Amino acid sequence: MTAPITYGLSNEARNLHWLLSNLVEEVPGLVSVAVVSSDGLLLLSSDPDHMPADPAPMPVGPKGSSADLATIVSGLGSLTVGAAQLMEGGGVKQTMVAMEYGSLFVMSISDGSLLGVHAAPDCDMSIVAYHMALFVGRAGHVLTPELRSELRKSMESAS
Repeated sequence: MTAPITYGLSNEARNLHWLLSNLVEEVPGLVSVAVVSSDGLLLLSSDPDHMPADPAPMPVGPKGSSADLATIVSGLGSLTVGAAQLMEGGGVKQTMVAMEYGSLFVMSISDGSLLGVHAAPDCDMSIVAYHMALFVGRAGHVLTPELRSELRKSMESAS
């Protein structure tokens, strides 16, 4: 049975939803996951309202956590790109912020799109980074402008 969020979507869009569900199911300690376009709009989310049916149980994040995460990921992505340009460091591949009560990971996907993960403090950072890299490797080549537009519209209609 196809979940309402994926009904009517292209195969590529459903595959990206499946990849995100897989990431959430396979990596312990994820609180919230968001894929954000280069202009800061939420494309995919781990929030139950934006996910296919029956996602794996996860710790509860703050209310509206995917929208908040999308904003943070977009801002942090912009900040690190600016820092890399000033330092002549090349492209930013990954950013990690370790906090007392959790961690934030941001990884470039393609054309400025970003994958953001908010994880619990006891997560295994290497496993999170590894699975994020797998997601980016699988999603990067299919995240075309047309697909980003389709995902954006599906997120707007799910809200």
